[in-house]
Amino acid sequence: MRLFHTGYQEIKTPDIRHGRKNADFGQGFYMTADQAFAERWGKEMKDEQVYVNLYELDEEGLSVKVFSRDMEWFRYIAGNRSGRPDAYPEYDVIVGPIANDTIYDVMGIITSGFLPPETSLKLLRIGPEYRQIVLKTEKAADALSFLSSKILPPEMIRESKRLLREEERAYQAAVAEAME
Repeated sequence: MRLFHTGYQEIKTPDIRHGRKNADFGQGFYMTADQAFAERWGKEMKDEQVYVNLYELDEEGLSVKVFSRDMEWFRYIAGNRSGRPDAYPEYDVIVGPIANDTIYDVMGIITSGFLPPETSLKLLRIGPEYRQIVLKTEKAADALSFLSSKILPPEMIRESKRLLREEERAYQAAVAEAME
C-alpha cells in the first residue's frame, strides 16, 4: 500500500510516539493513501518547507482495524479526543475516516453531551470522507519503507488553503441545514 504523510521535514523513519495522544485514532503516525489529499494538507509556516513523504506499507503479518463512518468509529474518535485509553490497543494499524478540522467544532459539541450520539453521528457524516491510516505499533512502523519526498510549492499550498475554505463553508452550511 502506498501512503503519504505531509509535514515540515522529510521523515525517513517515522516515530509513532511523536503525535498527539488525543487525535482521532490516538497517538501514532498518520498517513493517507490519497496523494491529492496529502498535498492539500500542507500548511505554510514561516521559514519552513512543506514536504509530502511517500511510503510503502507491507501489511503482511499486521493486525489492521478498518472503520466506516458508523457508531463504532464515532465512539472510538470521541474516546480518543477525550483522552481515554485506546479502545483497540491490539491493532498495529487503524484505517478509517478523518473527523477533519471542519468537523472539529462539531466534535466539541458532541463530546460536551449537548447532542445525543445518533444526532452527532448524522452530523459527522456530512461532507466529504477522507481516510487516514495510522501506524500504532513499532511492528507497523518497521513494515513501512520510505520511498521519496517532494517539497510543495507555496502557490500550491495557497490554492489548497482556498479550496479548504470553500469546503468548510459548504460543510458549515450543510450542518446548519441539518440542525434546523
